[in-house]
Amino acid sequence: MFKRRTPEAPANPPEVVKPGGKGRPTPKRKEAEKRNRQPITAPSSRKEAYRKVRERQASDRVKARQGMAKGDEKHLLKRDKGPVRRLARNYVDSRRTVGSYLMYAMFAIVLLSMLPIPVARLLVLFAPPLLLVVVFAEGLLLSRGIRRLAAERYPDEDVKGVGLYAAMRAMQIRRLRVPNPQVRVGEKEKI
Repeated sequence: MFKRRTPEAPANPPEVVKPGGKGRPTPKRKEAEKRNRQPITAPSSRKEAYRKVRERQASDRVKARQGMAKGDEKHLLKRDKGPVRRLARNYVDSRRTVGSYLMYAMFAIVLLSMLPIPVARLLVLFAPPLLLVVVFAEGLLLSRGIRRLAAERYPDEDVKGVGLYAAMRAMQIRRLRVPNPQVRVGEKEKI
């Protein structure tokens, strides 16, 4: 009774295309959700879910271990990251060091200590401290050399701790170093 009457609209209004528009109508929400719907691939039990998580974590660990062994920056530990640390690794790996043979020497000394020969006992008494002094002196020389080289090549980088890092790497057996050595012994031009 008190309704406002509106003029009748044409049945098919002309489509107005805005400049820069997408040129088609916005889809209904139901249609968009239907298009985005995917089947659920959730595990059927908690046991299966844990198994999948363990498998994924194991594969991630394998990738990280391989990347770390190759020296990939993304997978390295924080202590190994950066150009200064890479320089220190290459600096140490390009040299033969007494420290890398320290474990072999100590094993030989232990074997010598079992012999009943007096000369062997005398060697066992004096060889370990002498070896440790040599390794310590070598570590100091390596530390000084790498700090000087790093300050030359990378003046804007932090060289704090790089000397100790190089000295500790020099004391490790070459095969057991992580990341693996990227240079061979004697390849000083690649440093």
